[in-house]
Amino acid sequence: MKAVGSQGSRSRWEWGMAGVLWLCGAVACGPPRQEPLETSGALEPVASAGQTLPSDNGESLNGLAFNGLAFNGLAFNGLAFNGLNSEAFSSWYDQDPALADNVMKYVTACAAPAGQTRTYTDSQGRVRVWSGSLGLAPDWVSGRPATVTEQQLVSACLAAHVNKFGRTVPISILGRTAHDEPIATSAEELQTFSQREGCFFGNLFTEEGVFVGNDDPLLSPQESSVRACALESGQDACEPITQVGPCASRCTPDPTHPSYTHCTLDGTTYAAITTRIRPQELYTCGDGVCQFTESCGIGTDSAHCTSDCGPCAQ
Repeated sequence: MKAVGSQGSRSRWEWGMAGVLWLCGAVACGPPRQEPLETSGALEPVASAGQTLPSDNGESLNGLAFNGLAFNGLAFNGLAFNGLNSEAFSSWYDQDPALADNVMKYVTACAAPAGQTRTYTDSQGRVRVWSGSLGLAPDWVSGRPATVTEQQLVSACLAAHVNKFGRTVPISILGRTAHDEPIATSAEELQTFSQREGCFFGNLFTEEGVFVGNDDPLLSPQESSVRACALESGQDACEPITQVGPCASRCTPDPTHPSYTHCTLDGTTYAAITTRIRPQELYTCGDGVCQFTESCGIGTDSAHCTSDCGPCAQ
């Protein structure tokens, strides 16, 4: 999560993981419902008084959120604000309610601003409430079709919250909304999240895919991370997110913030989201602690870390 910073109300410390799909309708703004209200997952504690993204409760979407389940048959531009009670949305949601609920948490948090919610009553009569946070897609949340920039920013935001280990990890989300307003960032946040991590971009709405670049040198064989998608070497580190090399080689720096505004791949330029993490989210073989990202064995790399995890039992 991001704590509310001194430079604006939309600064938050975000928590790892991702999802895919977001709709809005009059159902979110209508009169109070009579059904029992059920919020979707507990919110993590805030470092200081601020808005939060929802916890993933340890549930990993892995690549499931980015395949056909989330987008198949759903036209974001026409369906986005026709109402969450549409037949198409209900059909999608009922395929896997637990997954869909988790997906909707992150899409709403990325697209809608803090203070807004979206409400949906599922086929079992349970009322789901999803809260906004970053406000990256102001036109979409006001009822208009999602612009290309909004599609790209929501896609990048979702990709930035993927954690291949399914762990809840605090990250700093940097960038601009589709209206070119910077996500407010405090000096305290930048100091706490001093480790540069990655740039995320792409477009899930159009099935162009999502991509990540490393904003710092890739981890050495002795190093590992609880996040891994941006800084770990290997093209399949976080499939279906594709690694594309250093951010600096394909992205445009924001002249006023420590982030990138756009990244270009194969001739297409995308609005981007930049992430930073805390230094303690990087582990090194030899620090005396056998982290879950490290393994026993004979050697000094994270996969065979004798000093931290010992030799493997015969």
